[in-house]
Amino acid sequence: MRRVVFDLDGTLLDTLPDIAGVANRVLAEEGLPPLSEATVRTFIGNGVPVLVARMIEATALAPADHGRLTARFLALYDDATGLTHPFPGAAEALDRLAAAGLALSVCTNKPEAPARAVIAAMGWINRFDLVIGGDTLAVKKPDPAPLRAALGDATRADALYVGDSETDAATAAAAGIRFALFTRGYRKSPIAAIARDHAFDHFDALPALALAAASAPRRSLEAGNLQENP
Repeated sequence: MRRVVFDLDGTLLDTLPDIAGVANRVLAEEGLPPLSEATVRTFIGNGVPVLVARMIEATALAPADHGRLTARFLALYDDATGLTHPFPGAAEALDRLAAAGLALSVCTNKPEAPARAVIAAMGWINRFDLVIGGDTLAVKKPDPAPLRAALGDATRADALYVGDSETDAATAAAAGIRFALFTRGYRKSPIAAIARDHAFDHFDALPALALAAASAPRRSLEAGNLQENP
């Protein structure tokens, strides 16, 4: 079975407005001013506990309150879907991949409950047969275990992982799975510094890329070797 596995935040979905909204609601409850979306964007990618730790570092929040603040963030997170939207062409790309017979799944560091909630809010509940969140297993990305779990019956040779960040690239490399970098997501490094098999800047390009990758021999990953657009 050929399969495409997707990250969510910054890959299929622009979730930054909702994540920033939750972060700033937590800050408001603590009597602190809001953070900009640009700042919160740099916190995304390693799971909620790390995001909250970065909030603490950037504000007057007390490090000793990390557990309490993380619990409050998570309590608000499940319903934080109203400002989220797919990146252009993402929904159509999912349709085209499914029509071509590829299985689709999600591997994200977003906790599983909020991940399923936002997938449902997008009307995508039936598009993915597997959803692996940041708390589904005992470990998160870049540990390869979540990505391997998201493969289902597919072999590593038959799979492609699509993500937007350094964490996603490291996860794919550790799991031995081809990686396609979406270059308009939440990465922190230049494109040239991120190891990948492919890169693309619009989801219109993904179906053909994924179908070709599923049948091609895997080469060695090299940062700076950009095979696709841009």
